[in-house]
Amino acid sequence: MDYIGMPCIDFVNRLCSKDPTPGGGGACALAGSLGIALGNMVGSLTLGKPKYADVEEDIVQLMDRASKLQTELLVMVEKDAMAFEPLANAYSLPDDTDEEKKIKEGVMEEALKVAVEVPLDIMKKSAQAIEVLEEFGKKGSKMAISDVGVGVSMAMAAIEGAALNVFINTKVIKDREVAKGFNEAAHDIMERYMPRGKALYEAVKNELLGTAGGDKEKENGQAEKKK
Repeated sequence: MDYIGMPCIDFVNRLCSKDPTPGGGGACALAGSLGIALGNMVGSLTLGKPKYADVEEDIVQLMDRASKLQTELLVMVEKDAMAFEPLANAYSLPDDTDEEKKIKEGVMEEALKVAVEVPLDIMKKSAQAIEVLEEFGKKGSKMAISDVGVGVSMAMAAIEGAALNVFINTKVIKDREVAKGFNEAAHDIMERYMPRGKALYEAVKNELLGTAGGDKEKENGQAEKKK
């Protein structure tokens, strides 16, 4: 099914239905794609502005990277659904005899590994999105800085959500060494990129509030405590 070609309302309605796809993985891929698309928007609003002429070449390169990630993450909406199909089929295999149980276990094991790879890729691409958004935050139009913050929020959500889709599958993989490798890869991405994403979000928030605004809020908070 062409999930990425669906009208938004149809995608959302199918997401909330009992149909197994699209599911959490597809939602994460879409969130990551939307996040980096917002970075691309910042680039579009920066190009051609005399104020940013000295970074125009950098912005063009960033937009090329962003466009590639945006497309790759959108494709992963479909890939996640495709990866789930063999797993769903494996669950429905008969297991009445010892031989059938053995066959089912082998098929399940392979299907689970495939099902893990897509959300792990979503995490990797969303981590790259954070890298690109960091650069848009430094070099892009300050009039669109809030979109950098929204974009990185969505990229972080994609990483954290996709990690859960890794863990729900590794939990039942029989080969614990393989499962451990997948888990470690997911944890590594979170440990390296979530702090970067949060730092970028805070930087955007602080820039929008401004030093004076931040000080005023602090003063108001202290005054409230004294009451």
